[in-house]
Amino acid sequence: MSDTSLLETFPNPKPGRDYRIEHTFPEFTSVCPKTGQPDFATVVVTYIAGETCLELKGLKLYLNGYRDEGVFYEKVTNLILDDLAAACKPRWMKVETRWGARGGISSVLVAEYREGA
Repeated sequence: MSDTSLLETFPNPKPGRDYRIEHTFPEFTSVCPKTGQPDFATVVVTYIAGETCLELKGLKLYLNGYRDEGVFYEKVTNLILDDLAAACKPRWMKVETRWGARGGISSVLVAEYREGA
């Protein structure tokens, strides 16, 4: 899967305040493990930072690492959440993947993380 060493963080400038950060990546691609055809999605990462925030260049490189991976929507959505939560240890995080239509069906998946849960 994608290389988690690409993920970098920086100190949260206001760690005592709950504020939401949202990053949208409209150019996510992976490969359908059944057909080998490309899948296209928009990935939206929303979180309340703990002590650190995600650095955007590393996030972009990490997400681009899935470009040639054969992976189902459900697995990649949860992998992204697990990797990002492990990297920055947020208070709360949501990863939403909005997949382009394939066979006349489009899909939206949402996975959430809560600190201590």
